[in-house]
Amino acid sequence: MNPSALRILISAIVLFLSIPGGAIPAAAAGKGVIVATIAAPIGPVTADYLAAVIDRAVEEDAGLLVVELDTPGGLDSAMRQMVQAILKCRVPVAVYVSPQGARAASAGVLITLAADVAAMAPGTNIGAAHPVNVGGGTMDNTMSRKVENDAAAYARSLAAGRGRNVDWAESAVRQSASLSESDALDKKVVDVVAASLPELLARIDGREIRKGDVTVTLRTKGAPVTRVPMGLRHRVLSALADPNIAYILVMIGVYGIYFELASPGAVFPGVVGGISLLLGFYALQTLSANYAGFLLILLSVLLFFLELKIQSHGALAIGGIVAMLLGSLMLFRESADPFLRVSWTVLITMVALSAAFFAVVISLAVRSQLRRPSTGPEGMIGEIGEAVTDIDPKGKVRVVGELWDARCDRPVRKGDQVIVKRLDGMTLVVDQREGPAEPP
Repeated sequence: MNPSALRILISAIVLFLSIPGGAIPAAAAGKGVIVATIAAPIGPVTADYLAAVIDRAVEEDAGLLVVELDTPGGLDSAMRQMVQAILKCRVPVAVYVSPQGARAASAGVLITLAADVAAMAPGTNIGAAHPVNVGGGTMDNTMSRKVENDAAAYARSLAAGRGRNVDWAESAVRQSASLSESDALDKKVVDVVAASLPELLARIDGREIRKGDVTVTLRTKGAPVTRVPMGLRHRVLSALADPNIAYILVMIGVYGIYFELASPGAVFPGVVGGISLLLGFYALQTLSANYAGFLLILLSVLLFFLELKIQSHGALAIGGIVAMLLGSLMLFRESADPFLRVSWTVLITMVALSAAFFAVVISLAVRSQLRRPSTGPEGMIGEIGEAVTDIDPKGKVRVVGELWDARCDRPVRKGDQVIVKRLDGMTLVVDQREGPAEPP
């Protein structure tokens, strides 16, 4: 692939990542029900997807927007963006924690509390919304209290605005309280428990929803349902937001750049590395990764590269392995949420492969540097030849099949074997070889 193709490919990736969330296909207008499904950690991708679906629901003047939710939580900034979108939406929004076995944890609690209708399926749970630092590092006590108080006040405000259990909303933040669907209904945390979407639509039919200064009566029983799944762009970006994939992309990216620097002009490693790094940077942004960890990984590659150029007897390589391990640990693993961490299996595998690879490369480089030269003037030293004339002190010798002028400090008879000591211009300085003769 030539440099022009590289620029075109990278430009296409950048353009793909910058396309606004308008990829939701249009459908016929009407007072139907729009259904969005979010079964992923809350992040910029889910926020962008929800905004696109809300725009479509408003454009089609839908009677209700149902968000089927199954999330372990996610980023506070994305959660607040989604809550604000739900609160501002002029179309009634129902958050339905489903299917069976689903959960609305952490950020999912506040999104559910913000909905006009909060519903759960049997076998689901809601709760445990204590804030954690997903950006890496630990919070001191003062900062921890500030974040907790802020989240608790936000939860109380949302619950009060929808007439739900304010005390439980606060306990979900401060004590990480969690409820099953039946307990959530009893404690007025949610409005409805329904086994299926048709049952939900039937049970909330006729319910009055306050949207600003307007009271809206839901007419959802038997209403046409249109599901709006994530488009290709959102699915790809959602997959990239997985910490394991993000970590692997970053590693592939730095290796590609390393190979391109080590072998300028190879192009292909640079193309793969550049694309992987771009996608990795996007994933790091959505995951709020610790950039100190990323810089440590870059430092490790620099140390590996220097090991090939400077004879440090492995010190730089060992430093690179340590930097890579610490950087990998810091990149995501300081997050308290397991779904925002790199798995130990992926982390150890990548570090072990990196260490093994660079150990082999450095070993080959050291052996190459220690090997005796086989070409040029240095390659002639130590070669065995035969005197084709008497040498006293000058004469002719045949070495590696070539005839050379030779000089020796002591007389050598024709046919005797000689060994090359050094080169003096185009003349070999030789000495008579002692011991049994070797075959020419």
